[in-house]
Amino acid sequence: MRRNVLVMVLLLCLPFSMVFAGGSKDAKSSGGKLRVALLINGNLGDKSFHDSANNGMTMIRDKLGCQTRVVEVGYDDSKWEPALRDLCDEKYDIVICGTWQMQEIVTKLAPEYPNQKIIVYDTSMDYASDTKKAFKNVYSIEYKQNEGSYLAGVLAASMSKTGVIGFVGGMDNTVIRDFLVGYIQGAKDINGSIKVIPSFIGNFSDTAKAKELTFAQYQMGADVVFSVASNAGEGTLQASKERNRLVIGVDSDQAMLYQASDPVLANLIMSSMLKRVDQSIYLAVEQALGGKLAWGTRVELGINEACVGLADNPIYQKVVPADVRSVINNYNDKIKAKQIQVVTAFGMDQTAFTRYVDAVRP
Repeated sequence: MRRNVLVMVLLLCLPFSMVFAGGSKDAKSSGGKLRVALLINGNLGDKSFHDSANNGMTMIRDKLGCQTRVVEVGYDDSKWEPALRDLCDEKYDIVICGTWQMQEIVTKLAPEYPNQKIIVYDTSMDYASDTKKAFKNVYSIEYKQNEGSYLAGVLAASMSKTGVIGFVGGMDNTVIRDFLVGYIQGAKDINGSIKVIPSFIGNFSDTAKAKELTFAQYQMGADVVFSVASNAGEGTLQASKERNRLVIGVDSDQAMLYQASDPVLANLIMSSMLKRVDQSIYLAVEQALGGKLAWGTRVELGINEACVGLADNPIYQKVVPADVRSVINNYNDKIKAKQIQVVTAFGMDQTAFTRYVDAVRP
C-alpha cells in the first residue's frame, strides 16, 4: 500500500520535473517556488508596452506564487546580451524577454544554454530552419496587433471630423507596420475616402520627436492620432493635451494609467489598442507550471484569445457615442467569427506596403 502511494506521488511530480529539468537548484532554496526573470530591453514607466510586461510579472508573482525578478536594461543595445546571459547563468527556471530586437540574441544564447527555458514575446524564433532543434527550449509569443488596430481605425475614422487621421509609430519595422495596415483597413471600412498620415520616429525613446511629428500631422489636418511608440509615445500624448485633440493609446489602458496623475490628458485618450503582453506571459507561465507549455513552438494571439482589442473604460463610455461603440463591437465580432480578414504586414513586401499606405495619404 505504501509503495502504491509513493508511486502515485512520483507520477504526480513527474510533469513538473520534466518541464523544468536542468532548471535552477536555487528554486528549492526559495521554498520550492518557480523562479522567473524578465529582461526589459528599454525602460519602465512607458505606461505602455514595457509596463504591460512588468504587470505580467506582478500577476505571475501574486497569482501563481512564483519568485520574480525584473531587470531593466535601457535602450543601449550593447547591454542586452550580457544582461540576458547573466540571467541564464543565474539559472532561473524561466527567463522572459521581448521585442524583435532580442530575437538574434536569443538565437545565439539558446543553444549555449539548452537547459534554460526562455519565453520570447512580440517575436518568434525561426523554428522552420532549426534543423538541430537548438530552440527546443524557447517558446515564442506573437500578437495579431493588426486585428486590434483595425478596431482602432474604425474608432479613429468614426470620431474624426476632418476625415484625416494620424499614426505615429516607433521604429519602421514589421510589427509596427502591422499596426498601421490594420489601422488603415479599419478606417477605410468606415470612410472609403479617409486620409491617413503615417510617421515613424526611428526609435521608442525620443518623446520630443514624437511630439514634433504629431504637431506636423495636426497641421496637415489630422484630428485623431494613434500613438504606437512605447516610451516615445508620451510625446504624442502630450501633443494631444496641448492641442486638445483626441488620441488613441497603445498596449496598456493608458487613460486609466493617467487618470490620477493627469486627468486632462486621460480624458483625451478615448481608448487604447490593448496588446496584452501581461496576459500572454502570465498564461505561458501558468501553462508551464501545469506541464502544458509547448516549448520549441510559437503561438499567435489576437482578438479570439483576448490578447488584443480596444480598452473599454469609463472614459471610452463617456467620449465615444453609443452608436460608434456598437459599430466597433460589431466589427470585433466579425473578426472573431473570421468574417473579416484583417490585412497583415507580415509577408507584405516593401512595394506592396508602400502602395497600400500611399493610397490613403492626403
